[in-house]
Amino acid sequence: MDLTLFDLDHTLLADDSDYQWNRFLVDEGVVDRTLYERENERFHDQYKAGNLDIHAYQRFALAPLLTHALDDMHALRARFVAERIQPVVARHARALVALHRERGDALAIITATNRFITEPIAELLDIDTLIATDPEIVDGAYTGEIAGTPSFQEGKIARAQAWVAAQPQAFERVTFYSDSHNDLPLLRWADVAIAVDPDDTLAAAARDAGWPIISLRGETSPLQGLQAFTPRRQGARK
Repeated sequence: MDLTLFDLDHTLLADDSDYQWNRFLVDEGVVDRTLYERENERFHDQYKAGNLDIHAYQRFALAPLLTHALDDMHALRARFVAERIQPVVARHARALVALHRERGDALAIITATNRFITEPIAELLDIDTLIATDPEIVDGAYTGEIAGTPSFQEGKIARAQAWVAAQPQAFERVTFYSDSHNDLPLLRWADVAIAVDPDDTLAAAARDAGWPIISLRGETSPLQGLQAFTPRRQGARK
């Protein structure tokens, strides 16, 4: 059996769920507009530059879960997914997931975005396995800290390896789809790396490495090309 891993934001989605969640909270009056808009942009810029402090960011992102009733936050999250996420599922994302499911692959989303935000998005996309940055919960309450290794940059390799090691079967080949240069460590670890609507840094790396570059957002489906693509192992995975 093969394993196919999908990044989420700007890959299966044509937007960033983390960034949009913070904007949604601003629009709903849940958080201070001036502070959250400024900090949301600052952390987003750090992510794009590749120097995000994931622990500092998660303290910011998780803070509302510490100060608002969880029932209220769950209700807001359901509205967020319906109003902000469903419209930005990339045009060909569901077909790509279906292609790999039909091939018999095990499927997983692996994302730096925290599990509170992404769990219902994985359900929306009908992908059972979610490897996300896990918020710490103590005595039923969020602490604002991260539990274990964040699923970010090199941490994605550690989380992927741990999940693979826990499975009852070995995987013959691992394919990973991503848009971001932050995911270069996991792309290089995978047997097959595919760049999806990549940022400039990843696009250059993909061209140098000979990785396929596709778009899940355009009018033309990339699936025919992927069906004809003969994967070549990179030989980096341990």
